Amino acid sequence: MAHIDVAGIDYFLSDGTQLLNGVTFKVPDGTKTALIGPNGTGKTTLFKLISGDLKADDGVIGRSGGMGIMRQFVGQVRDESTVRDLLLTTATPALAAAGRAVEEAENAMLEHDDEPTQMKYAQAIVDWGDAGGYELETVWDEVCMAALGVPFDKAAHRAASSLSGGEQKRLVLEALFSGPDDLLLLDEPDNYLDVPGKRWLEEKLQESKKTVFFISHDRELLNNAADRIVTLEPGINGASAWIHGGGFGSYVQARADRNARFEELRKRWDEEHVKLKELVVMYKTKAAFRSDMANKYQAAQTRLAKFLEAGPPEALPLEQNVQMRLRGGRTGKRAVVAEKLELTGLMKPFSTEIWFGDRVGVLGSNGSGKSHFLRLLAAGGTDPDREHLPVSDIEIREVPHEGSVKLGARIRPGYFAQTHSRPDLAGRTLLDILHRGDEHRSGLGREAASGALDAYGLVAQAENKYESLSGGQQARFQILLLQLSGATLLLLDEPTDNLDLHSGEALERAIEAFEGTVLAVTHDRWFARSFDRFLVFGSDGKVYESEEPVWDEKRVDRER
Repeated sequence: MAHIDVAGIDYFLSDGTQLLNGVTFKVPDGTKTALIGPNGTGKTTLFKLISGDLKADDGVIGRSGGMGIMRQFVGQVRDESTVRDLLLTTATPALAAAGRAVEEAENAMLEHDDEPTQMKYAQAIVDWGDAGGYELETVWDEVCMAALGVPFDKAAHRAASSLSGGEQKRLVLEALFSGPDDLLLLDEPDNYLDVPGKRWLEEKLQESKKTVFFISHDRELLNNAADRIVTLEPGINGASAWIHGGGFGSYVQARADRNARFEELRKRWDEEHVKLKELVVMYKTKAAFRSDMANKYQAAQTRLAKFLEAGPPEALPLEQNVQMRLRGGRTGKRAVVAEKLELTGLMKPFSTEIWFGDRVGVLGSNGSGKSHFLRLLAAGGTDPDREHLPVSDIEIREVPHEGSVKLGARIRPGYFAQTHSRPDLAGRTLLDILHRGDEHRSGLGREAASGALDAYGLVAQAENKYESLSGGQQARFQILLLQLSGATLLLLDEPTDNLDLHSGEALERAIEAFEGTVLAVTHDRWFARSFDRFLVFGSDGKVYESEEPVWDEKRVDRER
């Protein structure tokens, strides 16, 4: 048995703002329950409250069963941790502690090979075995073969940062579904996964007997895998929860019907309120001239007071009004020309031409080199002229390559980073970033900056630092900077991964209206439908074009 029972949870941010207001719902045993809602409403915070990483200001959270957790950072690991360290995050607390003790003892042995250090190392090995570590390594061996195509002993000390975001996700998901925990909390498990990976995840969710509570914005995954949906709905005093007892296929209509009922109930309440106030005024006027009306006046006042005390029906949830405006501008007819371009160690030489106005989806399995291709373009291509330098100070790692890829006249690349890592924005508030500007975009006055943030649903975060934003808020802010920077070539690396449903639709509309060229790496099957053609990075190391999206490319066959 494994379940979650959330009752009356209130949570306040450090500045006193109420984020969650009386959130109440249940995740029954064996169900696959999705948590959705606009970016910034507190989905990840709610997960941290359930996991015990944070403490609620009010309310109670009950749960049963061992709990395995995939936290939001998985897919963005860029530190010095190893594959073994990443797998340890999925282990029970006792096993994780024993595993860290072994690693510390091994490091100590490298510095001091004396008898006390050897004895500590020997004890750490014994403790690891007693905790079930070697049995766990057998499971990890299967996990690494499934996720990476290599056994655990070959992958264990490999840097986690050398894995693509999708490989990190798949590794942790394989470990959690293979592990002993009956309850899984998965924070955006589909982010960074390619479509075969998402289909695998859908099958795992459908087949697993575990109770799974997961955050996702992927409409197809929600439709195929969720049997219940909890929505965090923003309100004036924080977000509350609405529970839909069915899948995503019936969710949109059910929510529309619910909101229509709320609107009708509120209309009736307002009408009754007006009638009662008019009744009080009428009897007050009559009581001034007739003493026999005093009792009726008093009764009308009492009735109005009780009506107001009961309060209005539940208010309609606040709706986001995200309005993205990507402008662009005219450029040369040829936007990108690649000739015998080879991404060293990734893809074989290929040639292609991308024309002004094209909407090109870049598809293929994780680790195939799609993001490397976008980074090469973002840096201005093989031998960039000054006009081809990126329109931001984002740090772009060098991409080893042979052959050439050149950008056309008046092409200014604007790059959207998949991991949202922006050291150039760290430590600065959104208002400060917009106000100061940089060499690529003019600074904005306070009123204009606030207006721009409001259009992207970020005005409430104006005084927040970039790194404190949720993943979806960071994504929206990156897109806003592209709007302000004058980019004529948009290079979007998984732009919809962290966007809520409403923001994703707003981005689709903005791209459609953009005067310029767009290349987007994506595994979002809904998003890809809006593109004209596709550049597919195949499993055989070849890059080819397709008029339709291709989702069945396997892992690239190369030495690992």
